[in-house]
Amino acid sequence: MKNAAAAVKTSLLNQSDTRTIANFYAVQLQFLCREKKYASSAFALVRSIHGNMITSGFRPRSHILNRLIDIYCKNSGLVYAKHLFDRIPQPDVVARTTIIAAYSASGYPKLAREVFNKTPLSIRDTVCYNAMITGYSHNNDGHAAIKLFLDMRWKSFPPDEYTYTSVLAALALIADHEMHCGQLHCAVVKSGMASVKCVVNALISVYVKCASSPIASSVVLMDSASKLFYEMPERDDLSWTTIITGYVKNDDLDAARKVFDGMDEKLLVAWNAMISGYVHKGFIFEALDMLRKMQSAGLKPDEFTCTSILSACADAGLFLLGKQVHAYVRRTEEEIHVSVHNALITLYWKCGRVDEARKVFDNLAFKDLVSWNAVLSAYVGAGRINEAKLFFDEMPEKNSLAWTVMISGFAQNGKGEEALKLFNQMRLHGIELCDYAFAGAITSCAVLAALETGCQLHAQLIQRGFDSSLSAGNALITFYGRSGVIEAARTVFLTMPCVDLVSWNALIAALGQHGYGAQAIELFEQMLNEHITPDRISFLTVISACSHAGLVERGRHYFNIMHSVYKINPGEDHYARLIDLLSRAGRLLEAKDVIQTMPTKPGAPMWEALLAGCRTHRNVDLGVEAAEKLFELTPQHDGTYILLANTFAAAGRWDDAAKVRKLMRDQGVKKEPGCSWIKVENTVHVFLVDDTAHPEIQAVYNYLEELRLKMRKMGYVPDTQYVLQDMEAEQKEYAISTHSEKLAVVFGLLKLPRGATIRVFKNLRICGDCHNAIKFMSKVEAREIIVRDGNRFHHFRDGECSCGNYW
Repeated sequence: MKNAAAAVKTSLLNQSDTRTIANFYAVQLQFLCREKKYASSAFALVRSIHGNMITSGFRPRSHILNRLIDIYCKNSGLVYAKHLFDRIPQPDVVARTTIIAAYSASGYPKLAREVFNKTPLSIRDTVCYNAMITGYSHNNDGHAAIKLFLDMRWKSFPPDEYTYTSVLAALALIADHEMHCGQLHCAVVKSGMASVKCVVNALISVYVKCASSPIASSVVLMDSASKLFYEMPERDDLSWTTIITGYVKNDDLDAARKVFDGMDEKLLVAWNAMISGYVHKGFIFEALDMLRKMQSAGLKPDEFTCTSILSACADAGLFLLGKQVHAYVRRTEEEIHVSVHNALITLYWKCGRVDEARKVFDNLAFKDLVSWNAVLSAYVGAGRINEAKLFFDEMPEKNSLAWTVMISGFAQNGKGEEALKLFNQMRLHGIELCDYAFAGAITSCAVLAALETGCQLHAQLIQRGFDSSLSAGNALITFYGRSGVIEAARTVFLTMPCVDLVSWNALIAALGQHGYGAQAIELFEQMLNEHITPDRISFLTVISACSHAGLVERGRHYFNIMHSVYKINPGEDHYARLIDLLSRAGRLLEAKDVIQTMPTKPGAPMWEALLAGCRTHRNVDLGVEAAEKLFELTPQHDGTYILLANTFAAAGRWDDAAKVRKLMRDQGVKKEPGCSWIKVENTVHVFLVDDTAHPEIQAVYNYLEELRLKMRKMGYVPDTQYVLQDMEAEQKEYAISTHSEKLAVVFGLLKLPRGATIRVFKNLRICGDCHNAIKFMSKVEAREIIVRDGNRFHHFRDGECSCGNYW
């Protein structure tokens, strides 16, 4: 009996000691959770406490285990937490919920769902469901969150305010119709949660985000959000900022400003939302005014404010103001946020200070991917493509944007081959190809006139589901237009789900280049009728189209309304197009008058357009005057010498033409050799005038002679006025018969299958005799022949050309 009593006494003492030890550990862990100053070393401390438990032989019960798991999860110790969790024979719902939340927060929703599925229905509770729904929401899987919410209700677990807040956040990810918002709104009302502030805030956020959907009625949805907002008995900071941000994102700045002005105490985030909205809409001075009022209210701009203002300065070209903001930030901030530095880089390069942008970048202690991409964009935007490539190669990490910027940079700077090589490297590196990357590659095909490659990219674009992309569609219009397939360009435009001003401009330009001036004008007028405001590029394209088609009065009309109606000041390029329009039509004195009355000093393009007109219409005196101006402006440009020599030759002034050629030699100016090329069986064949290098040139000359005999029978007479030297008639005929475009066309006729379209490209303007000869070739051979010269396209069919002999 004594032994038994002693054993009971010892047991009671051990239980007392165990409780004391358990309470000690519980207090330590609770203290560790509560004291934020230990957060940085919490992981090491919890491991120390846990190790002490193990070495002392203490076996913690569920409440201490759960506390350990919770602290591990919150301090990057998920592996330790899961190891501890797995050693519990029957973990309770608290431990399971903690692990579910930890997996979700770490971006592993599938692992979280595995733990959730293994949680017996008998011990699940609303908090457990909330953790899983929140996990889906935070990992952008709105559909899974909604589905689990429905499962929760079907299994009779009562949703609470946290459930509705999470499920509404999930709905905001996927809702694109007012019906979706209305259904969950009804569920909130029926649950009695319609007066809970956090739930109403989440519901407002759903309506606001759904309003941004292209298929939703933004007005109806924002009205619903506004009604909820104004009916709230009590609003918090989130309520105000959500509704203001909603109006801003849906481009209703007036409504946003009305709500903003109604705030008693305006929060910094609300000021930032309004400033950002004004900047996004291009209301730069309104944004600056908001900044001044914000500072007057005693609020200090933060990194979001500064980023918005710097973006505004960059977009508006307000360089000095941007520098003032830079100085303010340096003066008031000990540590400048990287987003502000990135905005500064963008400001400097957009204002033409690329080297200063690079200096800001070099002084950055921490550079993120945005920083690297900003500098890369700076070099590309400035046309410093070689420096851009070196910088691109130095980048420690390259995302899809960096590859795309570099591809587009090569394409826009005439380096089509490099762009396509980089596009293929991007694919080989496993970088996700986006529609912008395809747009850059397709633009490269336009530069190279690589029709087959571009068509293949078009097919891949469709396969990947990017055929609805606006940027890719615009690139395709330009590509097909510059490759001579104008109907394909038109088809792309008509089948695009949505078009913008760039789309209209691209097709108008393509029609003009192909000689379809009337159709280009018709499309331009259609654009105006659809209330799309033209920009300076629109007028440039339509005036060029009028110039190529000889539609002088229409061209002058568009030039005049550019400023009088649309308040766009004509630039040098617009004046050059107008002078070209008048000069082609032989209205040379009018063209000269335009030059003399320009608001700025005329540049080389104006005088060159006038000289070309003088060559065509044989006005030697005015041509000499234009050439003299060009010799002053661009003394080393070969085109001036060639045009002047042609002008003298056309007038039969052979001595003067010879003097111009001698002057050219004396000045060390070399003429760009005329060359033409054609692609046959994946090989590009290049021909020069009087070519002897091509391996099949003799066969070309033989077939050309056969064609000349047939063409002469149909009325073809060589036009020897395009020979620039005085020689015998027979020699002149031979000289023009060996022009590169003729040789390329004949090679195509020899090599391409019967009925195939011949596509030839030439670096210079096609000469009049070649133009006439190819018309006859198209009739003799019953073939369509397309020639793209330095100015435009010529479509030859059945002895006629699309240009109407006006080019």
